[in-house]
Amino acid sequence: MRIGTLKESYVADAALFDSRTQKVWLALGAALLALFPFMAGDYWMYLACLVCINVASATGLNILTGYTGLVSLGHAAFMGLGAYTVAILEIRFGTPLLLNLLAGGFVAMVGGIIVGLPSLRVKGLYLAIATIAASFIAHFLFANSSFTGGTGGLTLPPAKLFGVLLDTSFRLYWVIVPVMLLMLLGAANLFRTRVGRAFIAIRDRDISAEVLGIPLLRYKLLSFGLSSFYAGVAGGLWAYFFRVVTPESFPLLMSIFFLAAIIVGGMGTILGAVLGAVFMTMVPELLKLAVDLLPGGAELTVFLSPVRTVVFGLLIIGFLVFEPQGLAELWRRLRRFFHLWPFRH
Repeated sequence: MRIGTLKESYVADAALFDSRTQKVWLALGAALLALFPFMAGDYWMYLACLVCINVASATGLNILTGYTGLVSLGHAAFMGLGAYTVAILEIRFGTPLLLNLLAGGFVAMVGGIIVGLPSLRVKGLYLAIATIAASFIAHFLFANSSFTGGTGGLTLPPAKLFGVLLDTSFRLYWVIVPVMLLMLLGAANLFRTRVGRAFIAIRDRDISAEVLGIPLLRYKLLSFGLSSFYAGVAGGLWAYFFRVVTPESFPLLMSIFFLAAIIVGGMGTILGAVLGAVFMTMVPELLKLAVDLLPGGAELTVFLSPVRTVVFGLLIIGFLVFEPQGLAELWRRLRRFFHLWPFRH
């Protein structure tokens, strides 16, 4: 048990950062994020930006699935809505970057609310199938509309912010990281509010939540909307980062990727979304680097690519079998060990 955590008021007990140690670690993390671009090469900057986009999107799915208990396999479709909204606004109207991101989030939110309408009648596997259907409908609309460029998609010019051309990963990093941190902070604060606690009550027992006076449809739709807003903003960042948006950019496999990320990281925790997104993005790249370091790695890459996929899948299965609460639980155990160290009890 931790000691030295006496709280003398409800405000202190509900504080987001409740100890000096947390604040020190946060300051060190912020310093590391600020220094990283000056120490990393182009490849690692690319990965850092991609990880941050995936963290933002996984956090949105965790709000819906981890905290509210509603399974969705249409998350990539909402990212696509955000990405196409940003691309259209940027190409046709030249509106500011931040306004485009907000617009992408709100368009995705509307789509999420519409898709969430069946959630009052169906849940579990049936709701997952409904979201898969929404994903296929979105893909059809993306591929068969002249407004979205059809199968050829849309190509964006480099983004601009305050007159600065964001045409490199280094420059985009200073937009993507702050947006991701704001989204993480918003999600962390959400579950200290009445709305966030209503989400958790619905996840734990929706019938009991309704008996307590929580309107299920309103809060389920709100959860779908917030999750989709996060996905839309992440999709907008994705569009600015890759600068090409096509119907094939957001397949069903991407939705499965994010669902696996929150499962591996730990559902129902903000840290789990972060760790899961980092794990799912970085492990295949690290396996690729390991293969490249082997003698004749360039030639072996083609033959060992399926092996990397198998190893990656085995790692995910291993977490599900041996640590179903994910990487977040491993981190909590490590913290508890050092809280008590060097004492055994």
